[in-house]
Parts: sequence; C-alpha cells; structure tokens
Amino acid sequence: MDTKDNSLKLTRAFGMREAVTITVGTVIGVGLFTTGAQIVGTMGSSVIFATFIAMIISVYPAMLYGEMGAALPYAGGTYKYAQLGLGKAAGMLAGWNFIASLIAVTSGEALAFAFYFKTIFRAFGVELPISDVLLAMIPIVVFIITNVLGTEMTGRLQNGFMFFFWGVAIIWFIAMIPNINLPSYVVLPDAMTDMSPWGFIGCVAMIWWCFAGFETCCAMGEEIRYPQINIPRALALSPFIVFAVNAIFQWFLVGITPAAKVSELAAANAPFADAMSAAGILGLPMALLALGISIGGDFSTLNASIAVPPRYLYVMAREGSMPKFFARVHPKYKTPYVSILFLGILSLILVAYPIGFVASVSLFADLFYYIIGIAAALGLRMRHPELQRPSRAPAIKVGVPVSIIIYVIMMTQLDRSAIVTGVIWCVVGLVIYYICRRVYGDAEGTQLDAYVMEEQSPSDAERAKMDREYRIWRGVVIAACIIAIALYVVPMIG
Repeated sequence: MDTKDNSLKLTRAFGMREAVTITVGTVIGVGLFTTGAQIVGTMGSSVIFATFIAMIISVYPAMLYGEMGAALPYAGGTYKYAQLGLGKAAGMLAGWNFIASLIAVTSGEALAFAFYFKTIFRAFGVELPISDVLLAMIPIVVFIITNVLGTEMTGRLQNGFMFFFWGVAIIWFIAMIPNINLPSYVVLPDAMTDMSPWGFIGCVAMIWWCFAGFETCCAMGEEIRYPQINIPRALALSPFIVFAVNAIFQWFLVGITPAAKVSELAAANAPFADAMSAAGILGLPMALLALGISIGGDFSTLNASIAVPPRYLYVMAREGSMPKFFARVHPKYKTPYVSILFLGILSLILVAYPIGFVASVSLFADLFYYIIGIAAALGLRMRHPELQRPSRAPAIKVGVPVSIIIYVIMMTQLDRSAIVTGVIWCVVGLVIYYICRRVYGDAEGTQLDAYVMEEQSPSDAERAKMDREYRIWRGVVIAACIIAIALYVVPMIG
C-alpha cells in the first residue's frame, strides 16, 4: 500500500480529545458492569488495590503504544506494528486475537445489555418474558445492520450513546449519595480472609480486563491530526481516566450495598442492579441506572466492538493474510460488509455461552494480543533503529520483558477452557494464514517505507492551543484520580 497516494488515505480529522474519547468509550463497558463489578463481591472496598495495580501495569504498555503510534500513525494498530517489528505471522496473530477479543466483548456486552435492560422493568415489578440469550441477540443484529449501512451512522450513534451514558451516570451518582453505607467500606467479604497471592492475581487480571483497549486510538492513527503529538498524549491519559471511572463506580457499588450482602455480588449477573435491590433502592433510581448502562454504556461498546474488528479482518484479507472475500466492500455503502456479517454471526454464536467464559476468552485474546504488541515495540527498535520516534518509552530493554512476564502471569490464572479455546483459535488462524500465503503469495504492504510519513508540525498558535488543552485534560484527570483514591481512604481512616 502506498500511503503517499491521497486516494488511499483516510482524513486526519481527530484531535487529542477525540483520540481520548474514542478510546475511553470503547474500553468502559461490559467489564466494569459485570465481571469487574463481581470482583467487588470478592474483595469489597479493597478492590481499589486491584484496580490501582491494573492501572500501573497498563501505564508502561501505553507508553510503548504511544511510541509506536507516533512513529507509525496508520490504521491497523498492533497488526501493523507486529508485522514490521516481529514478522508477518506475528502480525497475523496480533490481528487475529484482537478480532477474537472484540467478538467476545460484543457477546459479553450483549449479555450485559440483556441483564440490565430487564432490570428497567424489574424496577417496577415486571418480568420480561424473553430469555437473556434471545434478548442479547437483538442489539447485535441491529448494530450489524447499522454498521453495514455506513460509518457516518456508526459515528453519530457512538456520540449519542456516550453523551447519554455520562448524563445518566452523573444524575445517578447524585441520587445515590444519600444511600451510601460507610460500614461497607471497612467490613471486607469473607473471601478476602483466605485469598492466596494467586487468587489476588486472578482478581487483578479480571479488573485489568476493564482496562484492555487503552491503545484503541492507535488503530485509528491515520485519522488523527498531528499524530506524533496527539497519540502519545492520549495514551498518557487513557489508563488514568479508566482507573478513575472504574474506581468511582466501584466505590458507589460498595457503598450502596449492605455490608452483609457485598459477598453476594461475586455471583451476580448484574451487580449494580443486584446491589440496589439488596439495599431496597427500587423504582425510578434503579430504572435510571439500568437505562444508562444498557442504552448508553452497553450500546456504545457494542457499536464500537462490532465496527472495529471487521476493519482488521478487511485489512488482513486485502493484504492476503486472510481469504480475499473478506475484503469485499459494499458497492453502495462502502463498508466491509462480508467481514461485518461474518464476525457478527460469530458473536451471535458466542452469546449462548456464560458471560464468565466469554470474559475469559476475551481476556486470553487481550493478553496474548498485548504480549505481541509489547514485544513489537522492542522488535521495531532492533529492526528499524532508523525510524523516527517523536515519543520514546524509557528503559525499553527492561520494561518490555517485565511487562511480558506480568501479562503471562495473569494469563495463567484464566479458566482452562478459555485457554484451550484461545489456543485453538490461534492454531486455526495460523492454518488459514499459511494457506492464504500459498494461494496469494507474500502479504502486501509490509515494508517500512510504505508507512513512514513526514512529521506534521502545527503552527505556533495551534501548538499553544494543543498544549493548553493537554494541560487542562491532565489537570482534570489528576484531580479525578486523587478524588477516587480519597473516596476509599477517608472511610478507612474515619
């Protein structure tokens, strides 16, 4: 692919703000409101330690992605970084596992939607006569259709869902403050007494799933203005934003749940709804929460998780790493409709499995995908030292192996069936890849010179405006993180 051909370029229309909101909007969803919230039932208020560690082990990889995204600001993300830094097969495995992860996220998010959508009616004593699986399939089908119909519709829907979610969340926060039970912060569940170090690592891994996707803007690098500046800045902020949001929601979950009932959240399909029910907070407040999560949070993640993986499959097929028919574009809507339909069908199939299994499958794919991406950063340094790097991660020869070890350790704590499923998925992907290479020859567009761009330099006035915006974002994020931590510390010392 010759990226110097303007006819093949995407429009660089996004700034740092969009890079941040797209990333955070994709990340904050099913993990926070299902499996991540279930960990509160195991750890109580001490969940803040697992959440803090999950943030810490995301920060350095985010710096690596900031380096790679600034140096190679094109569509494809880890798929491209791994191709150039580690080899074509590694690139295929990265893209293949990214696809697997978001197929699982789509299925898990759809199940979360079903749980919380039913809660809207349960808040008023009405039980919907429809199974969770069937209800979960409905939004998947709807978003498959909207994604086939065009990217403009996808973008408009995403903005609407995110604004709706945050508007409802703020109202819910205010409404819940009078219902906070301070004893819930100092009385820990019984499971904490017998928790082993490996058990704690397992909890951290499930909380980390709420952070997976912190590099999303890299996949849209070709659409970000001044990427050498904006991508590293967006990635410097995103792990801390995700930490603040998760910590604050977890704090409210602990606070509204009666101390004797906190442990029951560990097995809850809809922990926030179950917490409100245990506290006797029914009617409009519960319906408001469920409406915000299902229509705002779940739909924003569903929309994005159905939209993004087909683009990976499309690029892989276009380059000959996957069957070429996945690269077909709809003649009217100009979308990769074959890829959208195929991956959508896989998501519909996975909906039939329990959400815990779905989460473990996604977590395996995420961890494997990040291990490849982290290794690719060092591979690029070694293979292409001549590449211009506007942002550089420090101590890469130490940071890369340490990060890989941490992620491998988390992977060992996953459900065995999920690991087996993940390994089978990788083997199937490799078989398809090598068959395609025999049929189509070597993948196209894997040379570094096809992805090197001249550095874009903003004017002095633009740079001053960008610097001012970043200082504001950084100040707000720091304040949010301090507030989130203080919320846990004050009840403990009081």
